[in-house]
Amino acid sequence: MTSKSVLLDRVRPSPEQPLARPGVDRTSIGALVREFCARVRKNERLGPIFAREIAGDWEPHLEKMTDFWSSVILKTGDYHGRPVPAHVKLTDVTESDFDIWLAVFGETAAELFEPETAAIFIERAERIAASLKLAMFFRPDRTCA
Repeated sequence: MTSKSVLLDRVRPSPEQPLARPGVDRTSIGALVREFCARVRKNERLGPIFAREIAGDWEPHLEKMTDFWSSVILKTGDYHGRPVPAHVKLTDVTESDFDIWLAVFGETAAELFEPETAAIFIERAERIAASLKLAMFFRPDRTCA
């Protein structure tokens, strides 16, 4: 091994491992997704946005979100969507909406999981929100007037 490859191994982050904790499986993640979405649908600000985007049967969206979170937390590889393009098209979403989203998600995770496990879900949600906010609000193709 060369000194360059040793250096790269030290600075390259290790890949996240699947979260192996009792009570964390597709079923519990599905319960989180369903409870979170139920709360979002009742939220004064976020509810109307979701209602416009997901008309009718919510089950396909809930399954897609369960696939997404199973991939994020358990590394299942079940999710094959593209979240950035799906969110960039939401022109009525503001940066502050992510604060609401994160608060609702955090409350839901904290109620459904042990504190250490909830903290992992919340940390991942914060990283996802940061990434989506960058894609939605800090794009080079958007110029200041």
